[in-house]
Amino acid sequence: MGRDWLRKIRNEKDMTHEEVATLVKISRQYYGMIESEVRDPGVTLAKRIGAVLGFDWTLFFKHKGNETFPLDDSHAKEVV
Repeated sequence: MGRDWLRKIRNEKDMTHEEVATLVKISRQYYGMIESEVRDPGVTLAKRIGAVLGFDWTLFFKHKGNETFPLDDSHAKEVV
């Protein structure tokens, strides 16, 4: 579970949690929580992680919905 896409990118770069965490200036434990999806990074941190691992930082915020505003558009009203 967690952010498998993030783990895959990090592994493809042959980097450890510690290496990524050091480069983005956070603890190894905090990076692990982000990768495990226990914590969500803010925009600034998402940008730093994306820059270090070479991916679009907005991936952290894609596919997010909530009970009020689910991802599908079935609740949306058509604007005329």
